[in-house]
Amino acid sequence: MTDRAQQQYEAMRGHFHRAAEQRGFVLDPAQEPPVERLSRLAGELARPTWRLRQPPRHLYLWGPVGRGKSWLVDTFLDGLPTPRKRRLHFHDFFRRLHEGVAQESHAHREGSAVDRAVDELLGDCRLLVFDEFHAHDAGDAMLVARLFTTLLNRRTTLVTTSNYPPDGLMPDPLHHHLFEPTIRLITERMDVLGVCGAVDFRRQPRAEDARQRFPRGARLLPGTERAAGLTPPRPEEATAVTAHHRALPARAVRDDLVWLGFDELCEGRTAVPDYLVLAERFPTLVLDGVPPLATASSDARQRFANLVDVCCDRDTRLVLIGADPLAGLPAGSGLLRDLDRTTSRLALLRQPG
Repeated sequence: MTDRAQQQYEAMRGHFHRAAEQRGFVLDPAQEPPVERLSRLAGELARPTWRLRQPPRHLYLWGPVGRGKSWLVDTFLDGLPTPRKRRLHFHDFFRRLHEGVAQESHAHREGSAVDRAVDELLGDCRLLVFDEFHAHDAGDAMLVARLFTTLLNRRTTLVTTSNYPPDGLMPDPLHHHLFEPTIRLITERMDVLGVCGAVDFRRQPRAEDARQRFPRGARLLPGTERAAGLTPPRPEEATAVTAHHRALPARAVRDDLVWLGFDELCEGRTAVPDYLVLAERFPTLVLDGVPPLATASSDARQRFANLVDVCCDRDTRLVLIGADPLAGLPAGSGLLRDLDRTTSRLALLRQPG
């Protein structure tokens, strides 16, 4: 390493340990290899681009929920001095990509619509962190494959996190073969590193929990809303709220809160872009009439899981009113994709004591 690269490497390692100390924990042994790899990447990125024949090698971090993957890459980004860096959640990026590809295709512009859409989204970005990557939908397989080819051929270093090892992507055996070329591309062009420690940090108590009653959200029984500090909606508060290109029926829309019903939001024909718009607009989202997910339709179960993902990523306070959504849904159930992640995230929602 050059002196500058060595200094940045050492500064990043120190930054990780200070960040962990500020949160009241020490790094888990399983987190040390990614800390080392990300610190080396920080040193590599300290070199001017004109001196590099190729961008630093890409990195794929995977592991079970709650092992600190998002914390690792967020801490890395926070300590990285370059302004040419972006962090995007998979849901958000894919929504924007779909819109960009549609615009490019509609305009009949020359060149690949995916390439041009990525150029528009990333500009001269030197480092892209792509959080919580997954591939489930066979209909999106070709677009995701083209996306990865485009990203890995840019002079941009890609760091992505996932709950799946590369060969666990597109797990449906009927469609897994569609994604095998992309899996090979990932394993050939990216350093694949597992973060598979025994501790689920999301289930560990945090100091900031004591400062608010329900800092991340709550799961309430019907009739206990007032005791939790929520005023139930009055009939005259019913209105429509604009989401992504559609109006949704809301039971109440207040300055910092939207109150919606499970049937309208999850059983209706909504999608991730709708949840992203709601999370961007409202600090608190209340979902009423939540049933056990085992009794809901398969589409509603997946929409609910996506909603939890979006609220967690956007730091939106989510309040669920109704039954325990996971009641009767056994561990390892095929009724809900990414059940472990949804279970871990729902564990963040407090119940009145």
